[in-house]
Amino acid sequence: MAQPDQKKFFENLSGAGKAIALMTSGGDAQGMNAAVRAVVRVGIYVGAKVYFIHEGYQGLVDGGENIEEAKWESVSSMLQVGGTVIGSARCKEFRTHEGRLAAALNLVLRGITNLCVIGGDGSLTGANLFREEWSGLLDELVQQGKIDKESAEKYSHLNIVGMVGSIDNDFCGTDMTIGTDSALHRIIEVVDAIVTTAQSHQRTFVLEVMGRHCGYLALVSALACGADWVFIPEMPPADGWEDQMCTKLSETRSRGSRLNIIIVAEGAMDRHGQVITSNIVKDNRAQKKRLNIIIVSEGAIDTSNKPITSEHIKDLVVKCLGFDTRVTILGHVQRGGTPSAFDRILASRMGVEAVLALLEASADTPACVVSLCGNQAVRLPLMECVQMTQEVQKAMDERKFEEAVRLRGRSFENNLNTYKLLAHRKPQSELPIIEGCAVTIYFDLYLQSSFNVAVLNVGAPAAGMNAAVRSAVRVGISEGHKIFAVNDGFEGFAKGQIKEIKWGDVGGWTGQGGSLLGTKRTLPAKHLEKIAEQMKANQINALLVIGGFEAYLGLVELLAARGKYDEFCVPIVMVPATVSNNVPGSDFSIGADTALNAITDTCDRIKQSASGTKRRVFIIETMGGYCGYLASVGGLAAGADAAYIFEEPFDIRDLQANVEHLTAKMKTSIQRGLVLRNENSSENYTTDFIYQLYSEEGKGVFDCRKNVLGHMQQGGAPSPFDRNFGTKIAAKAMLWISRKLKETYRKGRVFANTDDTACLLGMRRRALVFQPVVELKNETDFVHRIPKEQWWLKLRPLMKILAKYKTSLDVSESGQLEHVVRHRRPEESEGVPA
Repeated sequence: MAQPDQKKFFENLSGAGKAIALMTSGGDAQGMNAAVRAVVRVGIYVGAKVYFIHEGYQGLVDGGENIEEAKWESVSSMLQVGGTVIGSARCKEFRTHEGRLAAALNLVLRGITNLCVIGGDGSLTGANLFREEWSGLLDELVQQGKIDKESAEKYSHLNIVGMVGSIDNDFCGTDMTIGTDSALHRIIEVVDAIVTTAQSHQRTFVLEVMGRHCGYLALVSALACGADWVFIPEMPPADGWEDQMCTKLSETRSRGSRLNIIIVAEGAMDRHGQVITSNIVKDNRAQKKRLNIIIVSEGAIDTSNKPITSEHIKDLVVKCLGFDTRVTILGHVQRGGTPSAFDRILASRMGVEAVLALLEASADTPACVVSLCGNQAVRLPLMECVQMTQEVQKAMDERKFEEAVRLRGRSFENNLNTYKLLAHRKPQSELPIIEGCAVTIYFDLYLQSSFNVAVLNVGAPAAGMNAAVRSAVRVGISEGHKIFAVNDGFEGFAKGQIKEIKWGDVGGWTGQGGSLLGTKRTLPAKHLEKIAEQMKANQINALLVIGGFEAYLGLVELLAARGKYDEFCVPIVMVPATVSNNVPGSDFSIGADTALNAITDTCDRIKQSASGTKRRVFIIETMGGYCGYLASVGGLAAGADAAYIFEEPFDIRDLQANVEHLTAKMKTSIQRGLVLRNENSSENYTTDFIYQLYSEEGKGVFDCRKNVLGHMQQGGAPSPFDRNFGTKIAAKAMLWISRKLKETYRKGRVFANTDDTACLLGMRRRALVFQPVVELKNETDFVHRIPKEQWWLKLRPLMKILAKYKTSLDVSESGQLEHVVRHRRPEESEGVPA
């Protein structure tokens, strides 16, 4: 990418003479502080004045000390703090004309004509109304003699930009709202804690989660913990749900599973307003099932708006099954705690985009809301999104629940479809009874729905692998296939470590870290003959490979071997799972989010330890091979001063500039530093070298400490994102396998040798896309095991700006920040294995 014209650069981003006011309103949400930090620092970076409005709209109306100019240091140490440090409050006065008049006066007196609001749809609607009335309010203030005509002309229009802070993810137009991912972390932490303590008791647990009008938290947490039942506002239970739920709980206990989960949204409703009773299901207390968990979302309803509460569920289970049942209502704990890495990054990106939107706005620019679309921060018309959000509630009020689900968006609909797919085991199809010669044809068609599919993990372990395996096994069984689990990757495959895996065998796998199947980095090339023998012996008709770069290379080798071994002429699909996030063809890999949270948590603790020791710089080494994803995105989430990666070469001058930057920083009130280094960022500038250089150059100003995070980044329970992502992507992969098996079944056998029958399923922006492995070879740097193009490189200037570095930016037509990176030449880094 060419160096942007510096004159254009400063013209586009100049905030000189402009003032931005920032407020948080409505319910608090983890990550709001990261958005506040980003708005303040980017605003100051471009030369604008930035003001805090404390206590939301109440502070805007009251004015005075509630409106305070923000400094760079004002937002230090905010990233890891939950809630909102500038306060939020409900304000009846702002709903009145007099209240908005007072608010307008408070802004004009400080020369503020740019307002950034972080809140829900109500807060954003109020901001838009304020903007529409602005000129009229100023005319009134002139008539009352509170401002002069010159001020009214100078501040004649108000620019509004919104960001949605809501743990419910109930705003249309964005894939995720600030705070949702953190709330899911709190829910899953509670579920995991209940599972560990309930192993000794034969109990049912009912969990009630927030979401009075939106079931996102309940639905996604149900997917993430493998819930047996979920009640959400958008999907009221059908007639007879009481018997169906109790029957399922009874069946899962009879299969020996130790865990059942039912999730209920607060305010859930049954279908016809009838009393929740049932006497059909028999008492099954003698069964082996040790634990049932029922999770209730606070807003689930039926078509008659009859509430289904957690207590109702408890009474039903006790009466019909006799199970010892407990209720856990999570309440406001879901709003609390430290924001997740995802929410910090999301809020930071939205904050930067909000400032850019305000700087580019004119009198004719409508109010916008910054949203997440795939992996991009985009601007959408505020009131269109608000109206669509209101349409969802209208559809639910009118009992049009399918319409409500559609309006929630593709992400919500996909989550719901995946849950339905996994929630209930389909009965096996029966062979049709047909007379005459057509029997052979029908028998052949019947066989097409029953194939043998092998599932294996390849490469290093990654949190979320087990959730993917569980999803693949259960979807495959629902599709009528026999699923075979392969232990220890391709090496275990060659040794015959393969056996059929049943529905109940994967119970409770979603919350387990690592790989329960076992995984190794061994590639199949040296064992092709033995693997082919095992595939023939076990009549394997398709392969699902879950793993990292080794899995990708394994598919390349299997594809090349098809000409010699017919056994490999079967549908093969790979699901990316690696903490390094270095697999071509996918923006995200299973396990990377968990690793980012591990890095962020560690950095938080390190920074906290430094709070009592001034003038200290920490050098942290992350994993990732040659891929700098963890160092870069982890640095953004943790508030690092620098992150050294392979993709952006650095030299001694860069290191010296960073030392000088930290030296200047130590003269301010922020007297600590954090530097991340990707493990393979440089052959010569090692972690020890950088530590020694910083220690020597900073002598007398600051001292240094170093920490190599190592394999702790691979361990621990998977994050909600990785559990959900692994579940959805593996389900989609198995459905693809079913379709390809039927397409390639000819004359009593499966034969698949075209490029489109060996694919990698990856997340590209907003969509999961099946990409032939042969086509991805041109996108791959095989020598360094990374994709040639990596979207997250565009995030690096955000970290630099927020750390007060000057950097080169290009504001594209869409408003997105593009980073000018010194890329290696293709001939220096690319190569394809033989």
